[in-house]
Amino acid sequence: MRAKDLTEKGFWDNYWEIRNSEGAEIKRSGKDSSINAILDVFEKYLPINDDFHALEIGGAPGQYLIYMAKNFGYHLHSLDFSKVGNEQTLKYLTAANIKIDIYERDLFSENLKEDLPLFDIVYSLGFIEHFKDFNQVVRKHADLLRPGGILLIGVPNLGGVYGFFLKRTAPQLLAIHNLNAMKSHNWDNFEKELNLSTLFKGYVGGFEPLAMKKLERKDLLARSMNFIVKRLVSISTFRSNLFRKLNSRYWSMYLIGIYRKN
Repeated sequence: MRAKDLTEKGFWDNYWEIRNSEGAEIKRSGKDSSINAILDVFEKYLPINDDFHALEIGGAPGQYLIYMAKNFGYHLHSLDFSKVGNEQTLKYLTAANIKIDIYERDLFSENLKEDLPLFDIVYSLGFIEHFKDFNQVVRKHADLLRPGGILLIGVPNLGGVYGFFLKRTAPQLLAIHNLNAMKSHNWDNFEKELNLSTLFKGYVGGFEPLAMKKLERKDLLARSMNFIVKRLVSISTFRSNLFRKLNSRYWSMYLIGIYRKN
């Protein structure tokens, strides 16, 4: 039995259609220190090895895949059930002159484990939180990972202060995310079950007001709270190194776990 999705395939086809104009490659930025914090973790804990085969689950549109190839030398593979997303991945990777194997499959499709090889690295970034049973989703990740391989899980943190604002300003956005997947102590179950050795687990990126900028409601309370968020975004203090280095589940914008499969 598959884990219940909080989104449908049509949602992601439409999502990638809308975002088609965006560039694909993830890069360090002087404006977005949160991305830099994520990449810092990758560069500290992921090995450079041009013999490794890495699979990104939910790989569209290839942003991190290009980064993985250029910085770690991995052979690339992507698993995604969105035709539109896969087309964008192929377009961007081809433009970057990087080879990739794309599997247009559902993670829960029949015989997936038998049809695909085992990989040295399996990762997803912003995927498991779209399912009610995220533990089952992580198990599916581990099924595709060779013994001794590396499992990397990343999720945005929409709990804490972000959830407080988004419940009132963008409840539809919040509804397609499982907030329990964003609490690091809830990962203990799959870590123990899958016999994973933890290389790194923690919140990174510090406070990022941009994460709660979306506005769906138009009532006075929602508009007032959104105004506060916009002011926070505009205040340079909240983009300083101080607020980026202070991390907590209550305000850090991303949660990452990197494990070795025993």
